Amino acid sequence: MLAAMDIQPETPWDSTPDVSARIVTAIGRIATVLRSGMWEVSTSEGLNPAQAEILQLLQHRTRGVRLTWLAKQLSISAASASDSVAALVAKGLVRKAKAEDDGRATALHLTPEGEAVAARLGHALSFADSAASRLPAAQQLQLLTGLFKLIAELQKTDRFPELRACLSCRHFEANKYAGEAVPHHCALVNAPLPISFLRIDCAEHEPTDPVTQRRNWEIFV
Repeated sequence: MLAAMDIQPETPWDSTPDVSARIVTAIGRIATVLRSGMWEVSTSEGLNPAQAEILQLLQHRTRGVRLTWLAKQLSISAASASDSVAALVAKGLVRKAKAEDDGRATALHLTPEGEAVAARLGHALSFADSAASRLPAAQQLQLLTGLFKLIAELQKTDRFPELRACLSCRHFEANKYAGEAVPHHCALVNAPLPISFLRIDCAEHEPTDPVTQRRNWEIFV
């Protein structure tokens, strides 16, 4: 009886999940809303979600991409990616050509019609872009930095797909101006590169070696 009386009552906050868990939940809910918005537009274009995402991944890729890269980005098998690409080729939205760096390999490109569809798909998430743009500039930068930090941590798990981001590009020079307000540099445009200009996906991206990539991402760890 005494033992039962010694049990402390549960406070209103005892069942509250950790902040980290709520961050993951929030990101998951946002992802659901984004998928819903993309689904509406992709359905109107006669595409399934995988096909729509492939068109977006191919957009602005003048050099084309390999099928294996697409499969990794979508976290699906090469066979599933091949089926989706075949459907897009049949629709006249994607074309195949020899890869610039290997004439024996095939690179995938958007056709002009595919570019037009990809552009329309891009507008599907304009509602989310507008919502983010209404945040104060300082808060946008803080959120972007936090997301880079989260991506850096996720990459340690080897579950995060390769990004064509500034931090994994050979043109990115980390801490070239150590101690300066803008320490990083982009060799492609030969200019200082502030965090607010770091890209998640860049059409001019050229991958650097894995060791340099890890060192660059550690900026955010």
